[in-house]
Amino acid sequence: MEAIPWRDRLRQEDELLEQLASQTEAALRRRAEALKAGAAELGSVYAVANEIGLSWTAVARAIKKHTTS
Repeated sequence: MEAIPWRDRLRQEDELLEQLASQTEAALRRRAEALKAGAAELGSVYAVANEIGLSWTAVARAIKKHTTS
């Protein structure tokens, strides 16, 4: 069994990293949309943060950074 050349392995890993980065960004957008919906439902970012155990600044920052509106 012949080993895969290092250049090919490197290329494969770079492709995987690109895919993971894309999936991470999509997950961050969906998470921010969920946080935004929670704020609308509960009435404030503070209420969402309190319910999920995060600081209100972390919730607000996620919403601002990963949503368009």
